[in-house]
Amino acid sequence: MVRINVNGEERQVDVPEDMPLLWVLRDELNMTGTKFGCGIAQCGACTVHVDGTPTRACQTPVGMLTPDSKITTIEGVKGKAAQAVQAAWQKLDVVQCGYCQSGQIMSAVALLTDNQNPTDQDIDAAMDGNVCRCATYVRIRAAIKDAAQTMRA
Repeated sequence: MVRINVNGEERQVDVPEDMPLLWVLRDELNMTGTKFGCGIAQCGACTVHVDGTPTRACQTPVGMLTPDSKITTIEGVKGKAAQAVQAAWQKLDVVQCGYCQSGQIMSAVALLTDNQNPTDQDIDAAMDGNVCRCATYVRIRAAIKDAAQTMRA
C-alpha cells in the first residue's frame, strides 16, 4: 500500500512501488487529465507538479514519493498563476487538438509561480521538453506573456 497526497487529498493505493505515477493517477485514481504521450519523459504530456516542481509522471515511480510529497495534477491546479494561465489559454485560443495542453499548462503555471516577468529565454527553458504536435508554440508563448501581464497588473 502506497500513501500519496494528490491535489490536497491523502490517498492510499495498492500498487507496486515501481508503478509510474502516471498510471496511478489515470488507472487507480481515475484522474485522466494527465496524458500519456511518449512514456520516456520527452514530450511533457504527463507533467504534474511534485512539491511545486514540474515532474514527468510517466517516469516517476510512485514509491519514490513520500507521503509528504504534494502532487498537483491539471484537475487540482489553482492559484493566481493557474487562473491567469487558464484565462490566457482561452482568450488566445491556444488549444488545437488539446492532447498536450495539460502538460503545457502545468509547466507554464510553474514558470509564472516563480517568475511573473519571464523573458523569451525563461519561457523557452521552462517549456523545453513540452512537445505540441499541432505546433501551437507561438500561441503558447503569447498566452504565457499574456498571463504574466495579467499577474503583474
